This record gives sequence, C-alpha cells and structure tokens, in this order.
Amino acid sequence: MNYLKSDIFRKGIERIGARSLLRADGLKDADFDKPLVAIANSFNEVVPGHIHLHKLAEEVKKGVREAGGVPLEFNTICVCDGIAMGHEGMRYSLPSREIIADSCEIMLKAHAFDGAVFIGTCDKNVPGMLMACGRVDVPSVFLTGGPMMPGKLHGKDIDLVTVFEAVGSYQAGKMTMEELKEIECAACPGAGSCAGLFTANTMACMAEALGLSLTGCATTHATDPKKLEFARNSGKKIVELIKQDLSPRKFVTRDSFENAIRVDMAIGGSTNTALHLPAIAREFGMELPLDLFDRISKETPHVVNLRPGGPFMMWDFHKAGGVPAIMKGLQKKLSNTTTINGKLFPALDKAEGVKDKNVIRFENPFHAEGGIAVLKGTLAPNCAVVKQTAVPEKLMKFKGKAKVFEGQDDAMKAIMAKKIRAGDIIVIRYEGPKGGPGMPEMLSPTSALAGFGLIDEVALITDGRYSGGTRGCCIGHVAPEAISGGPIALVKDGDEISIDIHGRKLDLLVGEKELAERKKNVKHKQSKLVGVLKDYVARELFY
Repeated sequence: MNYLKSDIFRKGIERIGARSLLRADGLKDADFDKPLVAIANSFNEVVPGHIHLHKLAEEVKKGVREAGGVPLEFNTICVCDGIAMGHEGMRYSLPSREIIADSCEIMLKAHAFDGAVFIGTCDKNVPGMLMACGRVDVPSVFLTGGPMMPGKLHGKDIDLVTVFEAVGSYQAGKMTMEELKEIECAACPGAGSCAGLFTANTMACMAEALGLSLTGCATTHATDPKKLEFARNSGKKIVELIKQDLSPRKFVTRDSFENAIRVDMAIGGSTNTALHLPAIAREFGMELPLDLFDRISKETPHVVNLRPGGPFMMWDFHKAGGVPAIMKGLQKKLSNTTTINGKLFPALDKAEGVKDKNVIRFENPFHAEGGIAVLKGTLAPNCAVVKQTAVPEKLMKFKGKAKVFEGQDDAMKAIMAKKIRAGDIIVIRYEGPKGGPGMPEMLSPTSALAGFGLIDEVALITDGRYSGGTRGCCIGHVAPEAISGGPIALVKDGDEISIDIHGRKLDLLVGEKELAERKKNVKHKQSKLVGVLKDYVARELFY
C-alpha cells in the first residue's frame, strides 16, 4: 500500500485527537491502516434523480469494505431543474454547480480522504462533482444514478418534456384539462433523471466517456437491479485505484476530453455540455475552446436520435448498447486513453457493440454532422450555440424579423397570449450568466411554442441557455451577453436577423452607423443582487 493521504491525521501521537473523533464515527484500531474513502452523495428527497441514491451509497460502502477500505459518506446539494423551471429558482441552478464543486473540495481537502466515489445524477451536480474531481485530484470513481424509466400513456412512451409541451397544447385548445392531468400523472413514474437525452443523462454519458465511470454505468437505469451491482463494484474499484495511486489528473488528458466531445456529438447531447466540459477541463488544467466542439461536430455523424429531438428514449439507447456501443463505433476517431477500467481500446475490442441498428445508426446516420454547432456573426461576435440535430431543415438557413423581450417571463406571456406568429425570431435578452443572473434555462417558452405547434415555425435567440429538453431552432449562449454590451442588447422589434447554421453564421442585419447610435442610448436592465447570485456574478466564470 502506498502512503495514504489520510495518514496525516491518523498516524502519530500528535494526531490522537483526530483518532478519538474518528472512533466516534465507528472506526476501530484496524481501520486506521485502511484507505479512507469519501462517499460524496447528493441524495435528497426533493429531486427525483436523487431519491434512490442512499440505496446506492449503501452498496458502495459494502464494496469499499470488501476491498479493504473505510467508507465515510457526506452529502452535497442538488437543484431539480424541472421543479425550478420557469420561476426565480432557475437562476440558482447553474450557480449550484460551483457550490457543489466547492463543497466537495472542502470535505475532501479538510479531511484528507484517500479517494472518493461521487454519486450524483442531475444537471449540475454531475459537472460540479467532475470539477471537484479535477481540482482535488484524489483517486475517484463516478457512480451516476441512472435515467428514469419513460412514462407510459395509451401505449406510448412519454417524459417530462411531454408535460411541458402539453401546457401549450392545452392553452391552444388542443387538449382538455383531463388529458393534461393524465399526462402529468403518467410522465414521471419514479426515481431517475428525466428519461430523454437531456442535460443530466448527457453528463452521465460524459463521465463514462471521460473514463471516470465503470463501463455501461451511464445508461443503466435507476430502477435496474444492475445499478446496485455498479454501486458495489464502484466501491471495490476505488480501493483498487487508491492502491495504484491512480488519480484523475494522471490519466484524464486533452485526448480524454476530445473523446468525450466526440461521443457528445454522436449522441446529440445537450448544449449545456458547451458550458460544463470547458469548466471541468479548466479544473484539470486545460482549456477547451468552443471551436473544438464545432470542429469535432463537423467530423462526427449523429448516430442516435433521442428525445427531445428524436423518437427514442434513454431506455432504447441502453438496450441498443449505450455509450460502449457508441465508442466502439467511433473507435477509429478516438484516442486510446487510460480510464479507471484500463486502456480504452482493449475494452472496446471486447465490447458487444450495437445491438439495435434502428436506434444506433452508424451505417445510415440521422445527420451527417454532430449535435452542436457554434455560430458567430454580427449578433454573436464571440459565439452562440445551437443543438443543430434538433432543428428542422427549413430553419437551418432562415431570415426573419425580431420580436424582442427583456427576459423570458415577458416572452412567455406573449407566447401564451398567442402574440407569436410563424416566421418570427424571438429574441430574449438579459438572461445570461451576469444579466440573468445565473443563465436560467428556458424550457417553458420553447415547450409552450411546441404545444402551440410553432416550434418548427419560429426561431429563438438568447444570451441565456436552453434546457437539454429543448427542440427547435433555439440558439443560446449568445456572447457577449446583453449586460456586457453585446449586440443582442441593441436589437429592436422588426430588425431582420439572418441565421445560417450550416454556414455557422448569426447576423443582425442592421448597419454599423445605426447600431452605434443605438449603443449611445442603450439602457441595460439591472438587477439588485444579494447572496449567492451576487457572489456568482462576481466570480467571472464565463466565456
């Protein structure tokens, strides 16, 4: 056994106080020579993706003990984006990522753990924990909690996005209140992250693609008994990694991140990866420019078309082979990185591959390019991001006139009041990281448009971001954001905007002289900030 970090407070006469306190935790004499393993868990009774994680933690502990380690569990927070959606709570979602990373760092550093098993499932806690993993750099294993099974209604699979879109259908008179209630009660049948390829499941796939989860973990569903096996084996694996002194920074490289991005492009994951993967990479000491996402997207076909853009659920993806099948199919374009499971290529050579070619289509891809496109132009000098695989072909190149809203609440009111027409380009500003603040997701307006039958007839542009459950021509992450003086702050109702996703262009068709005059008179929307949001804006974490 190598020297253990935890020896710093468990060995020597001067550490007797720490040992006495650990005895209160239940440790015995024999335990002071064993690896001390943190179980970083985000279990709570609020978030459906997390209500089962205490059961997984118990299995992890069994595995740690069986392998000769001592497990000690602590908890961190998690926001349910679906519950927080559409009100002030959503402003706290992205900032929670930093708090999760900070809280894990504090616990791991303060108590000198030898290794950690991170247990999480949802949108911000998986990236937050991955950030802490790179920052603290102790041997680590990620156990993601797994997707929710799809809901069933009249023989069809449904999910949370079905519920959000039903609101617009009801408002449009296409659905009765009884039908709406029926969807509400059937869509989310139990534990797990929402059943499509939204941000939570995308990030679980990224953890596996980076080589930090056991093979097959990401798509194994929350209620599958095999998830308990993954938990127990994760506990055994962390002790093995501690004995090997194999910490994440020793094997997670730039190539690891490029592999993960390629998997992301192939599966058509959430645009939120363009926020999370660069933030995680920074904690590993490297930069991931958005241009890298765009380059890899152009080289990588979209081979599995999952909700919200396609017909399939995570359950279909799992049965078809999951992340291992994707990586096996992409092997010629991947690097032979090291993972917690050993070298990547020997593992892929043994993998079964695609089990259902209707779901995972390497021979006949759903789209020639991958999930994300990065746009630039006079409306987005730095960048804008779109999930191009969820955009209808007729809107890939599109001109329209702007309808401008100073925040998503105003936009939502206009949508519900039926003030949006086919051909409109909805511009929602002052929803960026600073201007929002907190860069809230916008599933409510996009889902309402879908319910009204307009999601394939209009475009949306924002300096905020969209849920992983969003479909349609929804362009987010426009930078610079409005509060920072970006051109999006200068758009007026009726201005013509040109979108060319294939050409990677986003332009405001207004002359430079006119824009200069507008800039002199612009009055930025300001928010009085306190507490967490004030601290978040001050951190300057953005593009």
